[in-house]
Amino acid sequence: MSGVKKVTDLAAKAGKAIDWDGMAKMLVSEEARKEFANLRRTFEDVNHQLQTKYSQEPQPIDWEYYRKGIGAKVVDMYKQAYDSIEIPKFVDTVTPEYKPKFDALVVELKEAEKTSLKESERIDKEIAELREMKKKMSTMTADEYFEKHPELKKKFDEEIRNDYWGY
Repeated sequence: MSGVKKVTDLAAKAGKAIDWDGMAKMLVSEEARKEFANLRRTFEDVNHQLQTKYSQEPQPIDWEYYRKGIGAKVVDMYKQAYDSIEIPKFVDTVTPEYKPKFDALVVELKEAEKTSLKESERIDKEIAELREMKKKMSTMTADEYFEKHPELKKKFDEEIRNDYWGY
């Protein structure tokens, strides 16, 4: 398998492994959504080019055809130059260096997501309680309020007992 074919196969696998929709759900700002859409579009364009344009092996050169039309001496000179070209092999030194960092960031992101969801649930619950209190505020008695907030009742009782009236 050639190097180009390997790269295109890996790019295709990487594209399938990315949870684009899951990542998109985590974005909150409109600007972040636009940047994410641009990133996704660019990735898909590059991946498409790798799959189509660069995944094919080049056609072998028909040297005999050119020998007949141009002449053996000139074609042999070009063939020798062509055969002497050595394309360096790509050695990926970046991925091994950054993959652990990326994996650590993914773990950190998932932890932050869990924390954020817990905080969101707490805030939703608090909002529901505040809305309920707002509805009942005009008819609520002190006893009903203190029933929901026993720590405040304890604080006020303590202040009254100690003859502290806030000044």
